[in-house]
Amino acid sequence: MEKDIIRQFCDIAGTDNVETDAPMNRYTTFRTGGPADCMVSPGTIEQIRQLLKICRENKIKYFVMGNGSNVIVRDSGYRGLIIRINKNFSGIRLEGEMITAQAGMMLSKVAAAASTAGLTGMEFASGIPGTLGGALGMNAGAYGGEMSQIVEWVKVMDQNGDLRTLSREELEYEYRNSRILKENYIALEAGIRLEKGDPDRIKQTTEELGNCRREKQPLEYPSAGSTFKRPAGSFAGKLIMDAGLAGRRVGDAQVSEKHCGFIINRGNATSGDILALMQEVKDIVYKKTGISLESEVKILD
Repeated sequence: MEKDIIRQFCDIAGTDNVETDAPMNRYTTFRTGGPADCMVSPGTIEQIRQLLKICRENKIKYFVMGNGSNVIVRDSGYRGLIIRINKNFSGIRLEGEMITAQAGMMLSKVAAAASTAGLTGMEFASGIPGTLGGALGMNAGAYGGEMSQIVEWVKVMDQNGDLRTLSREELEYEYRNSRILKENYIALEAGIRLEKGDPDRIKQTTEELGNCRREKQPLEYPSAGSTFKRPAGSFAGKLIMDAGLAGRRVGDAQVSEKHCGFIINRGNATSGDILALMQEVKDIVYKKTGISLESEVKILD
């Protein structure tokens, strides 16, 4: 990437928030991936708009990322700009039963703020390792809860830098998808409507779900959570287990024996290892069942 472009990014977001040749194995929860040409962590809506403007004018490819918990960056890296919506863009305020939060806030922290305020309805999100922005786009969920149940509106930016606010109905939520993803919007802020609840019960539910995660999921290893979407009428993890793939490895990538729906990095896996294992799993499950597993993880080219 040209030095003049980098300088413009620094002028917009500040030198401390710009990193060249950013090692993506530090910024994804799989702990794999080669370097991105540049990564910028903006702090305002106007900074995001200006970054998009430069990318449009200079035909620079870009990708918007939060915590990197649902993405695989190839070992060759990414030739373009990573716009990282993170702690620099993570304001939150509570008014009654409404939480308004910016997209860079960790979803678990939004859930914790709800719990502290005695608001119920977000306990399911307490252990999801992504940002609010990522959760809004993919309709993240767990244990019977999902974002579509609690989101009242989302402020988004389109690829031209224009803003609009989408209601729950306009977001067209479905399983692990939404209009945000379909139209390549950038989620900026959301209004989350909850209900008053019993603080002790909220705390107990949160702790119970946390214990369940620790017991059933391989949280001790880097991963991207559930690797495949749930197929209609079944569960990806069960299909993978029934296919005899528990513990299957390619290099240091492995189908978790604790939860077959997770592919984990046992220490030195590459993105190539993970992608090869994902393909093996998909091929074998399809051969045995006729069901095509669909990746829940975004593969960044």
